[in-house]
Amino acid sequence: MAYKITEECIACSACEAECQNEAISEGKEIYVIDPDRCTECVGNFESPKCAEVCPVDAAVPDPEHVESRNGLLAKWQRLHPGETPVLA
Repeated sequence: MAYKITEECIACSACEAECQNEAISEGKEIYVIDPDRCTECVGNFESPKCAEVCPVDAAVPDPEHVESRNGLLAKWQRLHPGETPVLA
């Protein structure tokens, strides 16, 4: 399941620097997560870094983009061709 950023976002940019998939970008008023690039940090970390670093807990699972761990890993491999995931 991809993550999303809620309206509680204070646009601090803490999450953007943590995203290894470049899924997070600055939106018009808050940061946004591209669900086609979000792997919940599968392949890089044990848990989603955006959620860990957000000071207002605005990064949450997006129920509209549910995926299995295997699906998330396949997406990671598509985004990082030729690389080996740190955590599979």
